[in-house]
Amino acid sequence: NEARRGSVAENEQYANFDNDTKVVYETVYYTDAVQGSAKKVNDITQQPFTVLISGSDSRNGFAEAGRSDVNMVATVNPQTHTVLLTSIPRDFYVTTQCDEGYGCAQGQLDKLTHTGLHGVETTKKTIENFLGIEINYTLRVNFNSVVNLVDALGGIDVFVPEGYAVESFWTNPAYGVHEGENHLDGEGALAFARERYAYTEGDFQRVKNQQTVLMAVAQKALSPAVIVNYSRLMDALGGALETDLSDEEIQKLIHNQIDNGGNWNFITTTLDGTGSTEFCAELGDRAYVTIPNEESVQMARQQIQEVLEGQPVTESAPAQQEQPAEQPQEETPVVEDQTYVEESTSQGDVYYGEDQTYVEDPVYYDPNAVDSTYGY
Repeated sequence: NEARRGSVAENEQYANFDNDTKVVYETVYYTDAVQGSAKKVNDITQQPFTVLISGSDSRNGFAEAGRSDVNMVATVNPQTHTVLLTSIPRDFYVTTQCDEGYGCAQGQLDKLTHTGLHGVETTKKTIENFLGIEINYTLRVNFNSVVNLVDALGGIDVFVPEGYAVESFWTNPAYGVHEGENHLDGEGALAFARERYAYTEGDFQRVKNQQTVLMAVAQKALSPAVIVNYSRLMDALGGALETDLSDEEIQKLIHNQIDNGGNWNFITTTLDGTGSTEFCAELGDRAYVTIPNEESVQMARQQIQEVLEGQPVTESAPAQQEQPAEQPQEETPVVEDQTYVEESTSQGDVYYGEDQTYVEDPVYYDPNAVDSTYGY
C-alpha cells in the first residue's frame, strides 16, 4: 500500500527509499467494508459528546489508510457552550488497539501516528484506551480540508504571541506570521498549522498552532454572517471532510446555534512527554518516540470529565518537556533537490522549495532522542 511509503522511509536503513524507487504500475482492489463504531448521543444539542479530529498529512484526498499526523479530541458540552481541545502529539508512544479485522499490531507499543495506517477506527480505539474515555464521533481532515475551509470562510484571524513571529515558514516560504493579529488565507493557515522547524519547541508548538487554527475556524464559522449560509459553506468544502456525524445531527447543531446563539468558550490543552528511541511494532525497528508524561495524561482525563459533567475546568500546569537544544547549522533542514517526484505519495511532511514545488520532509535529528535517529 502506498500509504506505507512514509513508514518505510522512517527506517534509517531505507532513508533514501523515496528517491530510489518510483511507482511503475498501480491497481485498485476492494475489500469488505469494516463498519465504523460511532457511539451517537440521543440529542446532540443537549448532551455532551466527544469527537476525534484526525488529520492526514496529504493533499490527495482520503486514502483508505494513512498516518494520523493530527490527533485531537474535542469534548463538547452544548449546555455550557464549552469546547475542550485535547491534542496528543503524533509521536506519543502508546499501546495500539483495534477491533478484529483492522489488522493492527494489537496490544503492542508504537507511535500514535502509525495507528492511522489501519484506519481512523484504530486511532480512535487506541486513544480511547490510552485516555480511558469514550469517543462518540470521528472527523477526518486533510490538507485540502484546511485550504478549502479557510478560503470558504474568507480567511481567518490568528493571534501570534511575542517571540513566535516567523518571517518565512519552512513549510511554505511564501508565508510567515508577525506578532499580534494575522489574517491568513487557506494556504497561509495550512503553512502555520504545519510548521515545526521554525520553533524551538518543534512539534509541541505545531500542535498549539493547529489548535489556534481550529479555534479561529470555529469562531468564524459560528458567526451570524456565516452560519446562516452554512449550506453554501458545506458545498464549498465538497469532499474535504469525512465524518460519521450524520447530516441530521450537523443540521441540528447549526439550527440550534442560529436559534439560540451565544458565544462558545474554547479551552486548549496539549499532552507532553520526553523524547526517546524505542521499538515500534509497525516499523519492526527502533524509532524516535515521545514517552507520555503521566501527570499530563491524568490532567487531560480530568479535564475531559469536567467538561462532560458541566464543571469548571481545572487549568493545566505549564508543560515540563525538555526544550530542544540549539541545532548545529548542518542539521538545519536544507532542500538540495528542488524536484518533486510526482509518483511519491509519502504521508510524511511535505515542504516547498524555492520554486514552490513540493519536496519531501528533510531528516531532522532530535537532540533529546537516545541515539539521535529521528524519522517522522
